[in-house]
Amino acid sequence: MPQIKKLLIANRGEIALRIHRACHEMGIKTVAVHSTADADAMHVRLADEAICIGPPSAADSYLNIPNIISAAEISGADAIHPGYGFLSENAQFAEIVELHNILFVGPKPEHIRTMGDKVQAKRTAGALGLPLVPGSDGAISDIAEAKRIAEDIGYPVIIKAASGGGGRGMKVVNDPEDLETQMQQAGSEAKAAFGDATVYMEKYLGNPRHIEFQIFGDGEGNAIHLGERDCSLQRRHQKVLEEAPSPIITAEERERMGGIVAKAMADMGYRGAGTIEFLWEAGEFYFIEMNTRLQVEHPVTEMITGLDLVREQIRVAEGHPLTLRQEDVQFRGHAIECRINAEDPRTFAPSPGLVKVYHAPGGMHVRVDSGLYAGYRVPPYYDSMIAKLIVYGTTRQGALRRLRRALEEMVIEGVTTTIPLHRALLDDPEFQEGAYTIKWLEEWLAKQGA
Repeated sequence: MPQIKKLLIANRGEIALRIHRACHEMGIKTVAVHSTADADAMHVRLADEAICIGPPSAADSYLNIPNIISAAEISGADAIHPGYGFLSENAQFAEIVELHNILFVGPKPEHIRTMGDKVQAKRTAGALGLPLVPGSDGAISDIAEAKRIAEDIGYPVIIKAASGGGGRGMKVVNDPEDLETQMQQAGSEAKAAFGDATVYMEKYLGNPRHIEFQIFGDGEGNAIHLGERDCSLQRRHQKVLEEAPSPIITAEERERMGGIVAKAMADMGYRGAGTIEFLWEAGEFYFIEMNTRLQVEHPVTEMITGLDLVREQIRVAEGHPLTLRQEDVQFRGHAIECRINAEDPRTFAPSPGLVKVYHAPGGMHVRVDSGLYAGYRVPPYYDSMIAKLIVYGTTRQGALRRLRRALEEMVIEGVTTTIPLHRALLDDPEFQEGAYTIKWLEEWLAKQGA
């Protein structure tokens, strides 16, 4: 059974620092790769070794597979962790890593490829027994066929890019007369954004919640679920705040649906961490996609289960069995995560620049995942998330009170952040009650004049 001695972190920012910390607690040395723009990043400063892999552009650095592989070989790294984003769901990258006799801390390449294609993912999910949104069996290109399917499942319908995400290549169609035009526009957007014009159709759910289940497999036919997260607070399909457990999922629903997803992953022979995402409406779950990687919001699951997901990823990559069996998993309390972005809290315009003052909140059950420090310059080239504030409470109301206090303590000066947005959300009675859906935040922002 291989033992990882040195791990290369093929990512940046808070997740790179998160992986570094887990590695050092396990006695594993780390190699940070970085662009020239990230030479002073916290994970670069703390890693045992650091290698520059290119200029600021992600395409020339964090997405540059030959440079990352070269860095691994130069440093003698025996494993690579891709984090999330960038190359984390690139099946070709996973294959190349393994061809170089380096452990890939992630799923099998064939599972990354299958779940990366939304049409194939839906077909696979259905075969594994996961509940699906009514829609086309696969890609659609013939307008006559599309009209037949739309009439069968009923309007409104939604056209989605097979290779996409983040709302691109996605069109809601309310009227049969608009179907052909919207299909063409969705295909064009998908081609421009992802290089693939393939689209498919689903029933459009009116006002659902976004519920996802964290799963873990050992690649040998064993898998467990670690409960659900509610990720319904979204703006333009981008998550803003997440919590676990969901305020509206019962223990019975969790056990039933969790059992279904764990069995599906066991039957698949899935290896490592993964997330099955559903839309939930009127007590029904509908599969939308699977993310074959660690999620940004994984800390809320760690808070309520006590399990270190990065450590578990590394152990599974080494060939160890899962630390826990399903009956060993216990859910305690409530956790909430705020994504703190370097953005204007009203216009959401990016706000890169020099961090002049930084003070992280502290106290019992308060966690901040961030690479920020006073004097750090937030670069303009990457995602604007600069910190994650995670709190835990024995109850949801207790977690909300702790979150309010932590947000009051948190100080970031020099760049504009979304901290005021989170403070304002905590004052809203509907949010306090957990009475929100995936449309709620954008409607709330419109009322605020944002």
